[in-house]
Amino acid sequence: MTIENSRTDGALAGLARFCYRRRRLVLLTWIVGVIAVAFVGFGYGAASDNDYSGGDSDSAKAQVLIKKHFPEQQGDTLTLAIKAAKGIDDPAARQKIEKVIADLDASPITGPVTSPYQDADLVTEDRRIARTTIPLTDKDVAKTEVKRLVDTVKDASGDGVTLGLGGDKAEKAETPPQGSTESVGVLAAAVILFIAFGSLVAMGLPIVTGLMAVLGGIALMKLVGHVVPSPDFTVLVAALIGLGVGIDYALFILTRYKDSLQDGDEPERATVKAITTAGHAVLFAGTTVVIALLGLIAMGQKMMTGVAIGASVAVLVTMIAAVTLVPAFLGFAGHKINSLRLPRRTSRQRGAERRTPAERWAGVVQRRPLVAAILAGAGLLVLATPALSMRLSLPDASVQPHDRSSYTSYQILSDGFGPGFGAPLIFAAEVADLRPVVEAVGKTEGIAYVTPPRVSQDGQAATFMAFPTTGYQEEATADLVHELRDDVLPKAPGGEAVYVGGPNAGAIDFAEDTGSRLPLMIAVVIVLSLVLLIALVRSVTIALQAAVMNLLSIGAAYGVLVAVVQWGWFGSALGFPTDMPITTWVPMMMFPLLFGLSMDYEVFLISRIREEYERTGDTRRAVALGLARTAKVITAAAAIMIAIFTTALLGPDVSVKQIGLGMAVAVLVDATIIRMLLVPAVMELCGKANWWMPGRRAPKVASPVRAVEETRV
Repeated sequence: MTIENSRTDGALAGLARFCYRRRRLVLLTWIVGVIAVAFVGFGYGAASDNDYSGGDSDSAKAQVLIKKHFPEQQGDTLTLAIKAAKGIDDPAARQKIEKVIADLDASPITGPVTSPYQDADLVTEDRRIARTTIPLTDKDVAKTEVKRLVDTVKDASGDGVTLGLGGDKAEKAETPPQGSTESVGVLAAAVILFIAFGSLVAMGLPIVTGLMAVLGGIALMKLVGHVVPSPDFTVLVAALIGLGVGIDYALFILTRYKDSLQDGDEPERATVKAITTAGHAVLFAGTTVVIALLGLIAMGQKMMTGVAIGASVAVLVTMIAAVTLVPAFLGFAGHKINSLRLPRRTSRQRGAERRTPAERWAGVVQRRPLVAAILAGAGLLVLATPALSMRLSLPDASVQPHDRSSYTSYQILSDGFGPGFGAPLIFAAEVADLRPVVEAVGKTEGIAYVTPPRVSQDGQAATFMAFPTTGYQEEATADLVHELRDDVLPKAPGGEAVYVGGPNAGAIDFAEDTGSRLPLMIAVVIVLSLVLLIALVRSVTIALQAAVMNLLSIGAAYGVLVAVVQWGWFGSALGFPTDMPITTWVPMMMFPLLFGLSMDYEVFLISRIREEYERTGDTRRAVALGLARTAKVITAAAAIMIAIFTTALLGPDVSVKQIGLGMAVAVLVDATIIRMLLVPAVMELCGKANWWMPGRRAPKVASPVRAVEETRV
């Protein structure tokens, strides 16, 4: 059997023919299926679960004790912060403040509200700043109900009185939805596709495929959430990655289809070729992304396991859409794939085949491969250097936009009661007398003040709170928690049985647990991806090159992220309200996603280089031709990814902004420095060693790897 026949007689070929010939049935099935899954998923899908606690950390043990012995402390609360220029006792200020408190107290979603005029502990000594706690009667209260309270407080500010409503529920209620930011990315992708193909029909096919796949994938992900709950940001991440890979996978297949038509094939045969070549590569690349995502399970954290499963479901749906929905669309398009074209001037080649700019560039790099490799490697290491100072934390009110009521509340409370008021430490133990521990903690440097201990109603546990002198995001607060656990508590009578918990300590434990497990997750992802890549290209050398280069591009993305978000370089211009640590889940979410996506580009480039090498036996020529024939499609695919990821910067969520920025930078680096500079330089230096595989000297001409033939625009 010839190689050509092997491409058109396998299972993928049969699937392509079926979808092409039964295109109406396939399209109808997709439309009905997506509508049905969307109706069930968005209507009856599982609620998100943002709980990052758990495990054997001190904060987790403290939470278990409090939940068991202090059930009355389990409800959500809001905090009203008050600042009056003339003092809260000024008649005009008091009238305004009491009116707001009465409105909050009368709300159907709040419990009794204590007025600061009734409790001196709620007012600063100069009586210019006050606070009070508003209990919520239902933990599942709707965001719209809380938003009404936030608006009530914001509308009452003015005339020398500043009011702010803080708390987790208030912060989420006033955070606007992501809105139409993804639509901006889709529009940008459409423009890129139109420029690449010059045809409205060819532009629309990848867009429609990507949108249908993302809608179905997210809805299915919500149903899977009943089995494996995932946090709320999973939907945004799945939308970003689903749109990116969904459009890109359709782009690669469509490009191969157009090439086959140009070579004289009929539409059905061109469709079969596209699916058995580019479609095969898509399945491999998508599998790599899924395996990389499942590497998050190695983190051993319930929340990240939910992210891994949820995002993997979305990617799986895009893979299925690429090899079923796309051939159906191609059946409808046929030779009209180039309809509604953009008027262009065409240039004709004269004489011998003209070398493309990418091929000429490859020649430049290959003439000085060592210099190119050193410059590229050094540049990537410089970009990655800031990552060495990366700090992890979870965002709180202090890093929100300054026009938010939650930030106003944070600022007022910090001015009046200290920056640590929003970062309390909650101590809990199954002992009745915590007075010696309270005294020892109160004398610790870095503690502003402590509250008297409270004994549970069953008499089996006690708890108290301590407020640091530093804020939630400050490194000194984390150092203080370690000092209390390692030095202060062990030396206090009964302190060895006391656990330090609360949201602040929980965020610190989560960040440290993530940092300790991250190397394991990285190792798992690299090993699994290497096995897959070796199976495809049958070269240990190229697989190792790919792993190292992917690590360099991801390291550069981490470095740029730290420089922008944590150091504040151009942070305000990119929509970050203030300098802040990197959100804890962002680096571990970025790594598997970016490693998988980088392997995508590696597959499309290396498979084409491998084909040329088998044909010519000349590594230098194979690299130049492979780069030339994939440069445009990889550039277009990367541009689409960058456009979609960058739109995350337009949204309100600072964590999603971070992951969007980091992934956009990584894809940019990967498609430019890595693919256009480092790959040709390193492959030129390695020569025939590129194709080393134990037990085999050189690839055979009739290798099945040619079935993963790459596309070109």
